[in-house]
Amino acid sequence: MAQINPSILSADFARLAEEAKAVEGADWLHVDVMDNHFVPNLTLGVPIVEALGKATDTPLDCHLMIEDPDRWAPQYVEAGAGSVTFHVEAAAAPVRLAREIRAKGARASMALKPATPIEPYEDLLPELDMLLIMTVEPGFGGQAFLDIMLPKIRRTRELIGKHGLELWLQVDGGVSSSTIERCAEAGADVFVAGSAVYGAEDPAAAVRGLRAQAEAVTAAAPWACGH
Repeated sequence: MAQINPSILSADFARLAEEAKAVEGADWLHVDVMDNHFVPNLTLGVPIVEALGKATDTPLDCHLMIEDPDRWAPQYVEAGAGSVTFHVEAAAAPVRLAREIRAKGARASMALKPATPIEPYEDLLPELDMLLIMTVEPGFGGQAFLDIMLPKIRRTRELIGKHGLELWLQVDGGVSSSTIERCAEAGADVFVAGSAVYGAEDPAAAVRGLRAQAEAVTAAAPWACGH
């Protein structure tokens, strides 16, 4: 089943609690954490995540675009995140970190920037609950989707199938009604959508529409047989 995770990076930061409630039909609320070091932007930290968790029943999917996630990621679990994603490019010990996130009770996820190949990390996949393929360069919302990432999504889905894993495959960056079907056909089943949701007149309806598009494609996709 396709999951839609609206990104609050595209929401009105002065009204975060209301913006979270506006998409309560979503599967997760995607929270982009940026430190102005790993990426050239600065956004939300632990206190905001903690406050947001109290303001919504939608579970929080925290994407850490930060240096030293080995140190910081566990704090986001403690703040209430149900899923924590670290970037493999920034992690010193990704297996140990994934195990620590799981041990604290959250889903462990690993993200890859567009230029980072999946193949060197094949052996790490069983340690994860989700893998995030960035379909734009991390750091800013509203970027155009990179079609050149579709083969990488396909290769990742093949590796997941090869090992028989129940691993979610997330895409983040430029996901909209015009790109989500290509992502689903390639093998993604979790979709982060920012401006496509929060830029819509009815964000909740946008979530439902994107999910319907993705599920229609997934139902016919060869990779999803028995998924």
